[in-house]
Amino acid sequence: MAITKAVIPAAGLGTRFLPATKAMPKEMLPVVDKPAIQYVVEEAVGAGLDDVLLITGRNKNALENHFDRATEIESTLVAKGDIEKLRRVMYSSELADMHYVRQGDPKGLGHAVLRARKHVGRQPFAVLLGDDIIDSRDELLTTMIEVAERRGASVIALLEVDPEQINLYGAADVEATDDEGVVRVRGLVEKPAPEDAPSNLAIIGRYVLQPEVFDVLEHTAPGKGGEIQLTDALQELAADPDGPGVYGVVFRGRRYDTGDRLDYLKSIVQLAIDREDLGPRFRPWLREFAAGLDDEPVQGDVIAEPGIETPGHD
Repeated sequence: MAITKAVIPAAGLGTRFLPATKAMPKEMLPVVDKPAIQYVVEEAVGAGLDDVLLITGRNKNALENHFDRATEIESTLVAKGDIEKLRRVMYSSELADMHYVRQGDPKGLGHAVLRARKHVGRQPFAVLLGDDIIDSRDELLTTMIEVAERRGASVIALLEVDPEQINLYGAADVEATDDEGVVRVRGLVEKPAPEDAPSNLAIIGRYVLQPEVFDVLEHTAPGKGGEIQLTDALQELAADPDGPGVYGVVFRGRRYDTGDRLDYLKSIVQLAIDREDLGPRFRPWLREFAAGLDDEPVQGDVIAEPGIETPGHD
């Protein structure tokens, strides 16, 4: 069955970005000149998923507004003859067939995915987490969809990380397959201690799931943090000897983590320098600015310890 639906959980409070997210959803934080959520929806559409369901929560109306028509702005731009800005404004409202449902209780990622059950029905679907932006020049989701359609299995995205940082992610125990860059998942552990991790392959925020995951999530007990963990449901699917199993696509492209303040700043710089309209002017300034820095902290600098800012989906 062709995969056409994408689910994007977007109900988190964004506490790592307070006070900026006190009144604005974290998904609407700008990355250069587009909100982070638009990059994720564009990725889904680029992979052929034009039916997009956002799992939202309280104070998330800005998400719906962003993907809706803004007739006042459009009329103003038409009157000014600013056709390029008009095109960019209208683009987001024509991007996909957008749907919305509230998560209700904040019971974790697994619970958020389960809330998509009625919309998705009994067909495979993709889940994209809004904290992860995958560079549009690097293939990931299309490969995952191809593997899922060919094998009839659920597929997760994996990324090699520093073994000392694996405790910030879900970790995968894997075995090789005949497909380069594709592994079979034998087991999954949510945020293990480095010494207990089965590998340094971390789960990142892209999944292509078979509808059977809903049946598993229905009886998945709360795990770490008292939340229903999607990782726990995938572990059950991977361990089922009679099922199609779970596979992983090892991603080696460019990924931008906008869920962490430092990585969010890096994401803006990395994406801006590659822009044709900004890069030629931004790069020379950035080189000059960097040349004026030294390795010694100045008064007031705070040297963060590893692990203070952790990736996740709050």
